[in-house]
Amino acid sequence: MSYLGLDVSKVKVDCALLLNNKVKSKVVQNSPEGFNALTQWLVKHGADHVHVCCEATGTYSDAIALFLHEQGYVVSMVNPAQIAAYAQSQLARAKTDALDARLIVRYCERERPVAWTPPPAEERLLLVLLRDLQDLQTMQQAESNRLETAHPGVRERIERHLDFLAREIEDLRKKIEQHIDHHDNLRGRRDLLDSVPGLGEHTIPWLIAYLGDGQRFDGAKRAVAFFGLCPKPRQSGSSVRGKARIAKTGHADLRRALYMPAMVAYSRCAAFAPFVQRLKAAGKPPKVIIVALMRKLVTIAQAILKSGKPFDPTLHHA
Repeated sequence: MSYLGLDVSKVKVDCALLLNNKVKSKVVQNSPEGFNALTQWLVKHGADHVHVCCEATGTYSDAIALFLHEQGYVVSMVNPAQIAAYAQSQLARAKTDALDARLIVRYCERERPVAWTPPPAEERLLLVLLRDLQDLQTMQQAESNRLETAHPGVRERIERHLDFLAREIEDLRKKIEQHIDHHDNLRGRRDLLDSVPGLGEHTIPWLIAYLGDGQRFDGAKRAVAFFGLCPKPRQSGSSVRGKARIAKTGHADLRRALYMPAMVAYSRCAAFAPFVQRLKAAGKPPKVIIVALMRKLVTIAQAILKSGKPFDPTLHHA
């Protein structure tokens, strides 16, 4: 088995091939032409069985990871925090794209990360649409903030842009809804998640895109960690008693999508009232309870998608 580390950026991909305990380097374009050049380079060096490893950097790394997976290579997508921690463990003093690729390939050889399986095409498209929607909403919020203090000379232009963004956001929401309606598996998952109090049309698509059919994670704890919602205590000996926080080594957009449903569950959902009251009785502040509800919603969504059974409120009144 040979190992290939990829440091992926917007324009190029730095490659480090570990073959017979020697590292060979190459830079290719982050494009279909560059991907083909990379496979030709691997064939040239006789690397038939290759374990590829790259950081999960969203849109930059998705294309090359999918291409190499379709070519029959074993591909692992690793949390960038793991690579950063590995670099610290190796006392890495310099940081360049070429050195990062070499670091990733050594990490791949040592840790043998699990193989990545790309989601089905309809789930990948759903995630692309959701990310596009999030970008439009970010632009809309930025323009709204500018409008409050805008000079009269540019106010009309900002208002036109806001009207345009509002129409685009509405059209994109309809497109996401239609995309889910046109696929039986996505529509079935939406109906299951719609049975959970607090989850609405703006949050459910994110859960469908990342949780899939519920088989993507071994258990609820792994799903919670993927969302960056697992607790991070800070204690050492008898003197260090830091305030516990959430790890945040996960997707910020997922936490953003779950915040409002957790607020609704905190104040309006009878199914979660016993859970909220128990945490209040333990002296937990509202923000801590809301984060706990975010974790609970992820756990419930994972269990529902995996079992194929809708939400049962009686289980949470006990």
